[in-house]
Amino acid sequence: MSPPPPPLGRSRKKAAGHGFDAALDDAELVAARTALTQGRWSEVRALLAATGDDWDRRGHRFDVLGQEPTTAAWARDWRLAEPESHDAELLLVFAAVHKALRGKARSDKVRAQCREAAARVPVDPTPLLALLLLERSLGREEDVVRLFDEIRHRHPEHHHAHHLMVARLAERRPGAGQDPLHEVYDFASWAAEQASDESPLAVLPVVAHAERYRVLATAGLESADPAAGGHWSGRRARGVMKTAFDWWLEWVTPDGPGHPRCHIDLNFLAHAKSCEGRAAEAAALFHRIGRHATPAPWSYPDRDPLAAFHAARATALGSA
Repeated sequence: MSPPPPPLGRSRKKAAGHGFDAALDDAELVAARTALTQGRWSEVRALLAATGDDWDRRGHRFDVLGQEPTTAAWARDWRLAEPESHDAELLLVFAAVHKALRGKARSDKVRAQCREAAARVPVDPTPLLALLLLERSLGREEDVVRLFDEIRHRHPEHHHAHHLMVARLAERRPGAGQDPLHEVYDFASWAAEQASDESPLAVLPVVAHAERYRVLATAGLESADPAAGGHWSGRRARGVMKTAFDWWLEWVTPDGPGHPRCHIDLNFLAHAKSCEGRAAEAAALFHRIGRHATPAPWSYPDRDPLAAFHAARATALGSA
């Protein structure tokens, strides 16, 4: 067995999330983000131009850049220098969405910005992703569903959009408890079946199971310790976890080009296998995760995510 990954280091700055970095393993994105915080928007322009129509990577990069507090100011400079730049406009849109989610901008105004950007380039799902990020938290469910359908029309296997839809659907009918026929499970299974063989949407049923756990535990219907209750030990849970893990073994290779958000899926899988008590399988996943932990689902329902991640990793690697 290869040695365990090094411990997570300190974040680039404390405000970035106590050791979590939304950029994950995208080194080019990290470099461009650093340049942008220093006012060098030309490096971001080059990065986004090189991303092309890799829609999942494009959405990931815009979302990460939009989370930076200084992005709006430098994106405005870029837009002034290049008024016709769709990427400059879109970077402003993502910055506005994250401001609205923090309660620092009017959501109705941001919605209009998203729609204007989406109309300008009808093939690009990225402006609609920005809007879905907003509506997932602030919008009506019918608007979320309609918006998801618009994104799917532009990119049927949009990874981030599917995750946002699962998180919202999981919040339906919390009082139904452990209903194996809950609509979030049906949706996730349908999306995984519709996707191509190599699509990471194969992991979506595991994500749905974790999101439903979050809702039930928050409502007091499941244990606050995800490994203590029965949510991860039922037949359905074991089935979806085995299918997703087998997919990972078959399709994800260490040397192959990774999906830009693959570490999010790896964290959901490692969390599920840890809760299931499958230490050997969890250990393999923790080796692949390395330093790229993500807050979700380790924070579910209200845990310290970094402490939960370290504890689960130590147990899996036999160093608890």
